[in-house]
Amino acid sequence: MRFRGILRILGLLICLFSVTLIPPGIVALIYEDGGGVAFLLAFIVSITVGFLVWYPNRNERSDLKVRDGFLLTVLFWTVLGSVGILPLWFTAEVPLSITDAAFESFSGLTTTGATILTGIEHLPHSILFYRQQLQWLGGMGIIVLAVAILPMLGIGGMQLYRAEIPGPLKDAKMTPRIADTAKHLWYIYVALTAVCAIAYKLAGMGWFDAIGHAFSTIAVGGFSTYDASIGYFDNSLINTICVVFLILSSINFAVHYAAITGRSLWGYFRDPEARGFIFIQVTLIIIVFMTVLVHKIFDNTETAFNQAMFQAVSISTTAGFATTDFASWPLFLPILLIFASFIGGCASSTAGGLKVVRVMLLFRQGVRELNRLVHPQGMYSVKLGKRIVPPRVVEAVWGFFAAYALVFVVIMLGLLATGLDDITAFSATAACLNNLGPGLGDVAANYAGIPDTAKWLLVVAMLFGRLEVFTILVLLTPTFWRS
Repeated sequence: MRFRGILRILGLLICLFSVTLIPPGIVALIYEDGGGVAFLLAFIVSITVGFLVWYPNRNERSDLKVRDGFLLTVLFWTVLGSVGILPLWFTAEVPLSITDAAFESFSGLTTTGATILTGIEHLPHSILFYRQQLQWLGGMGIIVLAVAILPMLGIGGMQLYRAEIPGPLKDAKMTPRIADTAKHLWYIYVALTAVCAIAYKLAGMGWFDAIGHAFSTIAVGGFSTYDASIGYFDNSLINTICVVFLILSSINFAVHYAAITGRSLWGYFRDPEARGFIFIQVTLIIIVFMTVLVHKIFDNTETAFNQAMFQAVSISTTAGFATTDFASWPLFLPILLIFASFIGGCASSTAGGLKVVRVMLLFRQGVRELNRLVHPQGMYSVKLGKRIVPPRVVEAVWGFFAAYALVFVVIMLGLLATGLDDITAFSATAACLNNLGPGLGDVAANYAGIPDTAKWLLVVAMLFGRLEVFTILVLLTPTFWRS
């Protein structure tokens, strides 16, 4: 293990992250909200720490191995989440304990969207902007940004990319060079953010809210600048815009790249995972719409459809935006949508969950086993579209599912041990492990009322969800640490 080389890169990444504290500081100056000092102090502390970690190891330039990439990825997210605490902790206008500041920071960076804050619209503009920016940076994975930049500093990025990018087919690259792949991902990400912000502005938001909500929409995060979330605007057009961009952000970014370079929309219809994702979304919308109609929750059909569409897409893609208290709907719907969040979006998207491609492979493997029971001598393959999936990938998906279930059970039991009721413990675990945000029971509105021990457990769940379980679990195996 090249520990000094890892520390060198980690120091550079902390310095890189410290630069992201400058925009919220500028916002503080523009709005004169008193938050500038906190961001200045946070910037000084973080860049000093980054320099002190980097400087003694500045001459270590050995290539990263796969193991180094996994360790650096976990260190990167835990360290940056910890650095992200500083502005929240330093700001006098937001009196937070270290636990609450950590929960908010990790929730933002992992795009979970769970919050312990209330009266959000009364917070300083700099803090509001910082929360939204955290989600935006975490959405595509700030490591992918680093992969695009670090080659200029003499650091290879393939090992980081393989550890960070979600999905079972991590070796599939859009371009021959990994740095070019990361850059193209960010070009698409930034373009979607800009178009989303303009659409929000044209629909009636102010520029500050439009940019902030574009950040969290494209990141499929769920943070808002208001307690009432998107429901504050009470605007069906804004709801529809949010749905459109949540769906776009939940589709594999490689598919977007293929559509752009090929100048054709056919790629969206040809990709089996994208087709499966759209099928799931349409099915959920129909089920939710029909249910709210039957129970006459809304006054008219148009409102019912708009609200059903918004909540179905928001929860199932793991965004967690709200326009109404969906937890008060007939219990069938909240539970259905929570379970839908386990599927989440497509691989290599900003959405959370198991990912659609994994669920499809699990289903098709199940069908294959049923066929084998009927015809034991038959030869059956698991296919994704017209392509046969290698047995190694299918095995990895089953392993991932087992690990995911194990982590879920352990964290849920831990939450029950802290005194939470069963509905709250189940939904909080699902919401944080799937990077969804809102839950049911005591965490339907926010997480302020749960014990500190439960908050730390949920921070761990957020990291497991964002890093897709294996990236962290592999560090706990004796094999990983053997030379």
